[in-house]
Formats: sequence, structure tokens, C-alpha cells
Amino acid sequence: MKNMPKICIVVPAYNEEANIASVIGSLKTCNPEFTVVVVNDGSSDRTGRVAESTNQAVVLNLPCNLGIGGGVQTGFRFAAQNGFDIAVQFDGDGQHIAEEIQKILSPILGGTADVVIGSRFIDHGQAGFKSTGMRRIGIRIFSILNSIIVKQKITDNTSGFRAYNREAFCMLARYYSADYPEPEAVILLGKNGFRMQEVAVEMRARQGGTSSIHGLKSAYYMFKVITSILITAIRPLVKRETLK
Repeated sequence: MKNMPKICIVVPAYNEEANIASVIGSLKTCNPEFTVVVVNDGSSDRTGRVAESTNQAVVLNLPCNLGIGGGVQTGFRFAAQNGFDIAVQFDGDGQHIAEEIQKILSPILGGTADVVIGSRFIDHGQAGFKSTGMRRIGIRIFSILNSIIVKQKITDNTSGFRAYNREAFCMLARYYSADYPEPEAVILLGKNGFRMQEVAVEMRARQGGTSSIHGLKSAYYMFKVITSILITAIRPLVKRETLK
């Protein structure tokens, strides 16, 4: 029998003690063979201790808060150093649905994509959580801008539900935005020739706690990400042969 790929589920978590145990449990129920890696990003609550108490996850406790980019990159570095074949980014707030992981794994397992993004916007008729009006405006702007730069329509550039083959996550283990990285990663991967694909997924409202991006922070976030996208667009290409 052909060996099954080693799959690492990277769960960045900041102050998610209300959600993290159920997130870990859902992932292990979905597939006990998943290696769940929780990156506790300097939380001020009991996120790390709650994750450790499940005895179902590898918990990496960062000494200070690095932001979502630093947390996810830490998980990718763990996956790269420990010989994983596929890394899945899966938020720690309970919005993503573990049973939908197979949707974003299938194109990679089938060899038709290097990166798969779970999109809320491909199937407009689907049920599920809808983000706020301000966020939807920002997502639309990112979609137009990124699609022009990478010459491929990407509808959900801010989605934190993604799967990467080894070469793709090894690249991001080296080169990744430290702040709000998802839209920039689309540019980085697209410019460097990685095959990207979107699949329709459902997402729920966060199951507890509050988002770090709200109110006036949403407008600041949009401005900051647009600036970062433009800077990323002019970065030199990466020599992919060094990513093996």
C-alpha cells in the first residue's frame, strides 16, 4: 500500500482558551492521524495550558505575541523540520469546520495544486457565517488587487483555511509576513509559480472570545494590507530549487 502523506494541522491561537479544546477535539475526531500543532502566540489567558491538557496536540508556546504571521510561520517551520508532506492552516477560533479539510486536501493529493484556499465566496448560495460589511469591502478590494497581480482570480484572500504541499509551506517557513499575511502569501506564491486553487467551504462565527480586528482597526488593516501587497508584488522571485 502506498504510504499516506504526513499531514500537519497548524493552529495559530491567541487568547483562545474558550475554543482551543473543541478545535483540537474536532480535528482529531475528523482524522486521528492528523498531527495537530497549536502555536500559542504569547496568550495572556490559559490557551496553552488548555491545549496541553487535551493530550492530543503538540503545543508550541511562544514567549511573546508575534502576530498571526509569526504564529503560522512557526508552525510551518515545525512541519518543515519534522518531514511533513502537507501543512493545513486552521484557525483556533472555531470558525473552520474540520470535516471540510478533505475538500482542501483533495487537489493537493491529486497533484493538481500546490496551494488550496478554502473560500467563502465561490458558492454564494451556501449557508454559514458571513463577515461584516467593512470586512467584505476589504476582501473585495484585496480580490481585485491580488487577481491583477497574480493574473488569477482569488476570491477569498483573507481566508485562514488553507492547505500547502511541502514545497509551498517550506517557502513560507522562510518568507512570510509577520503581521496579517494571508493576502501577501497569495502574491508571494502566485508570483513564484505555485499552482493555486480555491474550493468552496463554509465557515462559522467564532465560537467564543472576540476578534482582534474590529471597528476602526478594520480600516487600518485594509490600508496596511494594501500597502504590504504592493510591496510584496515588487519583491524579487525566489529560487525554488532551494526549497527542497
